Amino acid sequence: MSDTMPSAEDGLSLNRALWDLRARVHGTTPADRFYDVESFLAGRQTLYSLERELAGDVAGKDLLHLQCHFGMDTLNWARLGARVTGVDFSPAAVERARLLAARAGLAATFVEADTQRLPAHLEGGFDLVVATYGVLCWIADVKAWMRGAAMALRPGGSLLLVDIHPAFQSVAALDPLVVDWPYGGGEPQRETVTGTYADRDLTTPAQETVQYPYSLGEIVTAAADAGLTTKHLGEHVAAEFDPRGILHQGEDGRYRLPFGDSHLPILYSLLARAPGPGAGHPGWTTGVES
Repeated sequence: MSDTMPSAEDGLSLNRALWDLRARVHGTTPADRFYDVESFLAGRQTLYSLERELAGDVAGKDLLHLQCHFGMDTLNWARLGARVTGVDFSPAAVERARLLAARAGLAATFVEADTQRLPAHLEGGFDLVVATYGVLCWIADVKAWMRGAAMALRPGGSLLLVDIHPAFQSVAALDPLVVDWPYGGGEPQRETVTGTYADRDLTTPAQETVQYPYSLGEIVTAAADAGLTTKHLGEHVAAEFDPRGILHQGEDGRYRLPFGDSHLPILYSLLARAPGPGAGHPGWTTGVES
């Protein structure tokens, strides 16, 4: 690509190539303990406590998992009793997810689609839409993404989004502190990737990607513009894992982002509800949580 601003379609094509590659290699090497397919097949739960607590009891619910990669988390929601559908734009990921579901003996539907343009047959079919960890940085149009999530919900259904906090996304290194990413704005950011978060020792062919920074305000506003009412907005200064591989693990086993005598948030969580029966009174709560 040239130095001109990449179009949304350019970014989509480049990012799909990256995630096709990652779908083929993730969980396939002994060093990749991040995915560890064999332990998943033996019953390991891959979901973190944050999303499980916010989702509540999903047994008997129809759940749509956006940007599901090759399906491990989707299938873990199925283990908790949900009727699950996973969506990913990578054909390699969708193919592998279907194979994994068959190996695990779990019922699941997987759909190949761009989450900014969800297919019409998903409209109004779900009690809960879930997306977690490394979500919106790959999305050129956050408003279209939120409209799609809202479209897929039944009246009174909820969107659960847990993602890397924009403050943490902007940090490149801790010692010394280096900040090299914008806080919001949505302008495309080019990056060439030669490895993967799942196996730090694995070198993959260089792949140009395009990512997009959004502020917390832009994300919540996009949800509101899509007709969703925010019921919970959390900013979390401690996490069960390091989503970017640059943090130190504390004695309590959790990861934090030091900032002076305090900490910056690592993750945020958003729970937003579609209008309709059971939606309750409009309103929202916020909090900085450990």
